[in-house]
Amino acid sequence: MIPGTLDATLFRSVLGHYPTGVALVTSAGEPPAGMIVGTFTSVSLDPPLVGFLPSKASTSWPRIRAGGSFCVNVLGADQREVCLAFTSRDTTRWEVPHHPAPSGAPVLSGAIAWIDCDLADETEAGDHWFVTGHVRRFQVQHEGEPLLFLRGEFGAFAPCPAPVLD
Repeated sequence: MIPGTLDATLFRSVLGHYPTGVALVTSAGEPPAGMIVGTFTSVSLDPPLVGFLPSKASTSWPRIRAGGSFCVNVLGADQREVCLAFTSRDTTRWEVPHHPAPSGAPVLSGAIAWIDCDLADETEAGDHWFVTGHVRRFQVQHEGEPLLFLRGEFGAFAPCPAPVLD
């Protein structure tokens, strides 16, 4: 296919067959900023870097960027409603229990894990930004299944049964 003639609907459908985790990226402020991402990834172990890709159209990313640091909250399978609150303009979304990370960014008390970062870099990537963060602190708060997104639906991880060996 020639660049520029891509069927965007088909492209989105094809990529929707790849499951992603769901994370909430937060930063300190009054009120705090928060945005849901399905693009969170580990980038490097040495130095410790993580990344995500906010849309250039995002109204939350400029607020997070301005703070110079952010916290990635790994959402659990039981946090679907929390996720939906942060994808809308729900004025009660910060009523969910949270506490500050070392950077001051909110950590959701129910999140499985959190990764506190300083903004390291931001690179243009089409209609998104590729943001990398230098990891400063991190913690697993509790064991649980992550919230996943696949083909337009939320779900949870289910391990494959071990193969039967003859």
